[in-house]
Amino acid sequence: MIGRLRGTLIEKRPPRLLLDVQGVGYEVEATMTAFYGMPDAGAEYTLYTHLVVREDAHTLFGFAGVAERDLFRELIRVNGVGPRMALTILSGMSANDFAAAISEGDPSILTRLPGVGKKTAERLIIEMRDRLDLDQAAFVGGPASKPLAGDPASDAVSALVALGYKPAEAGRLVKGCEGQGLSSEEMIRQALRSLVK
Repeated sequence: MIGRLRGTLIEKRPPRLLLDVQGVGYEVEATMTAFYGMPDAGAEYTLYTHLVVREDAHTLFGFAGVAERDLFRELIRVNGVGPRMALTILSGMSANDFAAAISEGDPSILTRLPGVGKKTAERLIIEMRDRLDLDQAAFVGGPASKPLAGDPASDAVSALVALGYKPAEAGRLVKGCEGQGLSSEEMIRQALRSLVK
C-alpha cells in the first residue's frame, strides 16, 4: 500500500492534485484540508495517502496528516460509506466538527453534506461513536490557505461539484462568497461552513 508521498507539486485542481515523485506523476484525490495547507505548484509537498483498489481502478486519496487519514479509514468501515463519501465528509467539515456532531448525536449536522441522508447520518453516529476518541482535543489542524491557480470562483464551483454538490447549488454557494477578494480555497471553505452552520 502507498501510505505517504513526497515530491514536487505539479498541479492542483480540487479535489485532485498531481504530485511528481522522482519522475512518476501520482494523481491523488485529496481533502480540502490538504489543499488549505498546500504550497504553490512547483514546491515540494508531503501527503499521507490511502490506496483503494477496485477491479476497474486504483485510486489514491490524500490527507493533510495521519489523524485525518485514520479518520478516513474509520469512515470507510461504516456500512454504506465509501471512499468518495468519506472524502466529502472530511472536506465538508473539519474532523473536530465531525467529532462534535458524533458526540452530540445530531444527524441534522451531517445531513447538510452532499450524499449524506438521514439514515446514513444516524448510522455514522452509531458506528463512529465507539471508534472515535471524543475526548481528544484536536484531530486535524487547518493550516492557512494558499491561493489556487485559475479563476477562484470557477475553481471553487468545480471543487464543490467534484465533492458531490449539484452545479446549481455549488454556483449558489460560491456566488455568496464572490466580490470579497477570496481565493478559491477560501471560497470553498466559506461555502462549506455556511452549510454546516
